[in-house]
Amino acid sequence: MSENPVKVAVIVGSTRTGRFGPTVSAWFVEHARRRGDVTLDLIDLAEDRLSEHVSGTSISARLAAADGFVVVTPEYNHSYPAPLKSAIDSHYTEWQAKPIGFVSYGGVSGGLRAVEHLRHVFAELHAVTVRDTVSFHGAAQLFDATGNPTDPAAPAAAADQLLDQLHWWASALRTARTQNPYAA
Repeated sequence: MSENPVKVAVIVGSTRTGRFGPTVSAWFVEHARRRGDVTLDLIDLAEDRLSEHVSGTSISARLAAADGFVVVTPEYNHSYPAPLKSAIDSHYTEWQAKPIGFVSYGGVSGGLRAVEHLRHVFAELHAVTVRDTVSFHGAAQLFDATGNPTDPAAPAAAADQLLDQLHWWASALRTARTQNPYAA
């Protein structure tokens, strides 16, 4: 375990009934937890929006506490889900000067068109998106009944690359924000 791990909020962006996002995000979180340099907070927009009033812990506070983010998103109609856009737009300073990574899934494009749209949105919010992503093309056929990839090597390597980049940015920007608060 790292002495000062970065705090990563993993955001499940789909809220539809029958969604595949929980399967993809559960795999990613399990994979990331094997590392000693990150701690994770899973924010499922389908559940946490409803439960924040009961728990007293708002999504805003959880986002603000994060050093970086991983957005797990499907592709709907060549873009990302409306509830994800609403969650992003409901916050501003929570995203600033922090890195964002993406895990996407979908049909033939693997959700990459959604990711490209999200890059523009997060740039406007003064966030830094990491280059490498994890993308599942034809996602439903790539996972077994237990929720694990049927061919785990490539997704694991992609997740490690994403997490390495996210960790670097999160560490650097956390130090920078501490020494000199970000002014947008």
